[in-house]
Amino acid sequence: MTVIAGISRFERLFRQAAGLDIDKNDLRRHDEFVNRKIHDLLQRACAIAKANGRDVVLPCDLPVTGGLQHCIHEFRALDEDVEVRPILDQLAKLPQLELAFSDEVADGLPDLAGGLTFALARSLKIVDPDLKNPRTAEWDRAFALFDLLI
Repeated sequence: MTVIAGISRFERLFRQAAGLDIDKNDLRRHDEFVNRKIHDLLQRACAIAKANGRDVVLPCDLPVTGGLQHCIHEFRALDEDVEVRPILDQLAKLPQLELAFSDEVADGLPDLAGGLTFALARSLKIVDPDLKNPRTAEWDRAFALFDLLI
């Protein structure tokens, strides 16, 4: 898949999820955000698995809130039309952490990345309901909110 096709698919995803127009620079911010938040969630999942006496992280160890789970479902429904999951499959990689990850955790990463993407788009719009083109300040505020909660 070409980079241009990937950009246009993400542009459609953000437009359909929250009515936002994004560009290539925004996609770099998005990629950084997704990788950081997946790392944070998997780090907590490792701690939960260890606390439960396991050396493999299972899906039940991921600290996915009800809101994030809802965003994952919304992403799946939206992705039937937009088709960014293959791109997220390449983007969402397992970080090197202290425990191994089950195949189910690895296979679920694109959906987790999609849910985080959907939640990010919606949060940008919640922070500023009139927002059309997020700038650095809006991205920074959204990232700070996620850093506070995830």
